[in-house]
Formats: sequence, C-alpha cells, structure tokens
Amino acid sequence: MTGYVLAIDQGTTSSRAIVFDDSFRVIGVGQQEFEQILPRSGWVEHDPEAIWRSVVETVKTALADASLSARDIAGIGITNQRETTLIWDRETGQPIHNAIVWQDRRTADICRRLAEDGAEGMISERTGLVIDPYFAGTKIAWMLDNVAGARAKAEAGKLAFGTVDTFLLWRLTGGRVHATDATNASRTMLFDTQRNEWDDELLRLFRVPRAILPEVRDCAADFGTTDASLFGEGIRICGIAGDQHAATLGNACFRPGMMKSTYGTGCFAVLNTGTERVRSANRLLSTIAYRLNGKTTYALEGSIFIAGAAVQWLRDGLKIVEKASDTGPMATRADEGQDVYLVPAFTGLGAPWWDAEARGAIYGLTRNTGPNEIARAALEAVCFQTADLLSAMRRDWKGASDTVLRVDGGMVASDWTMQRLADILNAPVDRPTVLETTALGAAWLAGHHCGAWPDMGGFSARWRLERRFEPAMGAVERGAKLKGWSQAVRRTLTETVAG
Repeated sequence: MTGYVLAIDQGTTSSRAIVFDDSFRVIGVGQQEFEQILPRSGWVEHDPEAIWRSVVETVKTALADASLSARDIAGIGITNQRETTLIWDRETGQPIHNAIVWQDRRTADICRRLAEDGAEGMISERTGLVIDPYFAGTKIAWMLDNVAGARAKAEAGKLAFGTVDTFLLWRLTGGRVHATDATNASRTMLFDTQRNEWDDELLRLFRVPRAILPEVRDCAADFGTTDASLFGEGIRICGIAGDQHAATLGNACFRPGMMKSTYGTGCFAVLNTGTERVRSANRLLSTIAYRLNGKTTYALEGSIFIAGAAVQWLRDGLKIVEKASDTGPMATRADEGQDVYLVPAFTGLGAPWWDAEARGAIYGLTRNTGPNEIARAALEAVCFQTADLLSAMRRDWKGASDTVLRVDGGMVASDWTMQRLADILNAPVDRPTVLETTALGAAWLAGHHCGAWPDMGGFSARWRLERRFEPAMGAVERGAKLKGWSQAVRRTLTETVAG
C-alpha cells in the first residue's frame, strides 16, 4: 500500500483537492472557485452541479500535479463546508434546488417562531446547538415547503438530504452510498449528540421525514469506493469530517483543553472537552469534535460568520485593496490615534451573540479615516471576535483557562494579524508548519483508517510548530481596545437582543 492520501476540501468559495505523501507533505494541489449566488439580501446559494464539477476537476488536477494516478492513492478523506443543505432525487440524482449555504438567513422567521414556542431548551439539550438559520434543519423544511411537490416526494422516500459531504459521497460512489459522519450530522439540529442518533421528536418538530436522512458513521470508516469512470480506477473513501472538525484533527488537538481556530471565510474556534459534553451558559455550541471507533469526543465551539470574508469585501466591495495580503502592511501604516471598529455582521452575528438580524457597521470614523484604518479594523475584528469566544469558553469550562491557540486558514499567513490576535487574547498563538490543516485532518482520517498513516499518537508526535506569537500589548491598551469593541457590538445588536 502506498502512503499517498487525497483530501477533498470542499469550501464555501472554492473546492480544493490536495495529495499528501506519508510525511504529510503537500505534493499535489487543485483548486477552483465557483459562483456565490445571492438571490436576495441575506440569502446565499450554490449551484450543486458547479460544486460537483469543481470537485471532480480539482481531484484530476491534484493527481496530475503530483504525477500520480488513482491506483497510487491509498484513500480519500472528505472535508466540507458544514450546514450547507442539499436535497436531490434518489432516482435521477438531480438536486431539487440550489444548495442553501450555511451563511443563508432566509429561515430567520422560522427560528424566531420556534424560540417563541419554547423549543430552544429541548433543541439545546438534545443537540448542543442554539436555534439559528445557520443550521440545516430549518433549511430542509424551507426547501420541502417551497419546491413544488418536494414534501410529498420526501415522505414517499424519493428524495435524499445531505450536507455537502453526503452529496459528494453519493456522486463519487455513483449513488451507491447515502451516508454522512457524526460531525456533519451534529450540525443539523436533528441529531441527538448524546445518544448519537437521529431524534424522532426533532424530526417531527422540523417536519423532516426520516426517509430522506443519510446513515451516520464514524469519521474514519468505510464510505465506499469512487466510481471507476471518474478517475480511471476506484479509490477507497475512508474519512469524512466537517471542515472545523477536520481542522481540529489536523492541528492534533486530541487532548481535552486543546484549542484551534480556523480563519477562512468565517472563523471557527473549537475547544476539545474530551468525553464531557459541556453545556454552555454563554451561547456557545456543544458539539461533536469527532467520533472514532464508536467513541465520541466533544467540543465547545464558537462560530464567527465573517472573518476572511471581510477582507474579500474590502477587495471586491469597497475595492480599497487589490489582494488580501495587502491588508497586513496597510494595518501597520494605520493611524494609531484613530479607534475605528468594524463589526462585520453582514449576515448577522454568530457566537456568543446569535443575532440573525444584526447588520454590519463601522464606528469611529473621522475625516482622517482612510483605507489603512479600515483595513486594520477588518483584521482587528477577527481578533476581537475570537477574544469574545475565548472569554465565553473560559466562563463555561475551567479546562480552557490556560489554552494555547493553534491556528490555520488563509488569514494566518499574516504576521501582523497573528501578533495582534495574541495581543488581544493575551495568550500564545501557534502557527503550524503545515497550514493546510483542514485537508490534513481529512487526510489523516482516511490514511489512518486504511492503514497507510500512523495512529493518533504517531500523528500528534509529528505535528510541527512554524512560529509562536507571544502577547506584547500592555494591559491598559488591551483593555481600552476591548472596551471599544464591546461598545461597538452593543450598538450593532438589534433592539430585541440588546434589550
């Protein structure tokens, strides 16, 4: 058996395929962006066929880049944008609607009614989640109610639901496997994370027929084999995990108290709490970190909807930067005397606020405010939001008291941002040698399961630090900045939440 493993990393704005060798080095890459469909304010969709085409093409590109063929690959691991919801016809394999993306807010009214009806306590107890359009449950219900004939077909067992991993698995296996893993299932608001099974009471509450649901397996498991017509020969699929869970694994955060934060389109901080499912008193999510060999490891998670997307907005919306990497140098040139705060609530505010109706705002503008100050505010917003999450985690669980943060994602390449993050958190920030940790986590699941890569201990021992950022900001300055951020957020929250 070879030591080559292929990771499919299907993200919010692009699909990537990465080939790793048995030293965990990247030896082949394929990447392709696809269109973001914005039908209305607050609505975000993807074309499922565009996602599928991008995955197939990037896999072929990565194999060619590595000078390998399908027969050289020991296994495939899949990691995916979570909560993005698809429903397709079991017979034809055709989606009934565009995928509704995790950022989409169209079901805010449904969520509000559920909360007003007193359902949040039960939902939180079973799933560890809060009621929010972010999760898949209300998206499924919306699609079944708004696509002609969909509900009747679903109840007759003629439709299949899946998050992106499930849809890709179905297509990759030629429709032979309809399955997901425990991490993706845990993000639907339909899965009891304590009992590790679909919950009939939740299914009734959201009016989701059990017949459309996939089978739930461990993160490392036999998920079938790719159809030989796709890549010339069948390849085993041996691992699936949602992107943040895969990044937790890729950062080797295997011990309780270890924490990672991924800075991509959004920002997601995950704190390993071991076998303890911690109930958050601060509106964090109590989620499944991963499930291996039938054993579930839990985590506290804080989700920030907008991180790198704020930099994209500077580039594509305001057009004040040509490329994302310009923002760090611009931040160093910003006027330190100006306290400008960007609250990037473009699609609502995530943890610990969970305000679906909030919208973005900039505070502290003066006549002297320019692109440099706004760029700095966009980068600092990521740091402030992470500080909110870490503060909430420390209040929820004593194991988070002395956490060192391991980071990954596109934004962590910026030294300025990582240093400011350490300063605002007043905690060390570790940047790994391999920044492709989401893909690496998915690859490890597949590589270990198929016998080509080491176990958890061996993988953890080979994790490597590229640089540690130590806090250097004084307590008074840090306190003033955090106070200004808090005031900006309070002004941005909608009246219902703020009151």
